[in-house]
Amino acid sequence: MGKNRDYCISLYEKSMPNDKPLLEKYLLVREFGYDFLELSIDETDEKLERLYDQDLQEHILDTIVESKVNTRSICLSGHRRYPLGSNDPSIVERSLDIFYRTVDLAVFIGASIIQMAGYDVYYEDSDEATIQRFKTNLKKCLDYASKKGIICAFETMETPFMDTIEKAVSWCNTFQNPYLKVYPDLGNITNSNNLYQTSILRDIECGRGYIVAAHLKEAKEGVYRDLQFGEGIVDFEAGIQALWDQGVRLFGCEFWAQKNPDFCHAIRDNGIFIRRILDKIAGEKHED
Repeated sequence: MGKNRDYCISLYEKSMPNDKPLLEKYLLVREFGYDFLELSIDETDEKLERLYDQDLQEHILDTIVESKVNTRSICLSGHRRYPLGSNDPSIVERSLDIFYRTVDLAVFIGASIIQMAGYDVYYEDSDEATIQRFKTNLKKCLDYASKKGIICAFETMETPFMDTIEKAVSWCNTFQNPYLKVYPDLGNITNSNNLYQTSILRDIECGRGYIVAAHLKEAKEGVYRDLQFGEGIVDFEAGIQALWDQGVRLFGCEFWAQKNPDFCHAIRDNGIFIRRILDKIAGEKHED
């Protein structure tokens, strides 16, 4: 792992097959030179069960201790299925419960950042009512996270509600809460800024002082996932340089194993690809 480097990179849990034992996932993080595993709490019942089963939580913590690999961030995409802005009161109730439990899990396993999906709703139509409900319930989330000392950071998404850093920062400015930050996705903001014919570097600059980490993900027009680094249009070097100049030193490598049976090669190759860029920017000598 890059203990002597001036940055840290995480490996997204879903870059590995879902049926891999958790310990094996953590050991692969170490084997391929990543610094920590970014845990996934997605919309599947299996991942959400981690929030409700104490034995599963203890297993995660035991695995962290045994593997000597930390989890510093949790990617909470479960709010896509259970969004804060839903018109269904039962979904909102579940959404808040999921968030509170994710905060508690973060405290339990030693994570400091929850990456929140920037959706008011996903499977429903967004309107003024869903946006206002999102705002009301986000305040409840922030009150709880602040009490626990856990940072909530918006991921920039692929829908118009929050598909740029500028939009995410506007929500941060609305609340002026020290525990609400931005954790942008370089692939998503590449596509959105191309769509709007705006400058991605200007968008990154809008996040100065708000960005706590960044997802490094490949993309191309209309395609937001399942690409390996170098297959799309993301200018990783320019984006990482702009983030680096703001003091960002925490980067998450986001890609998926589902359509890639040779996932170990992808983990290795993508890690080498990103470390070469980061080492160049940091002025360090890269070693494969």
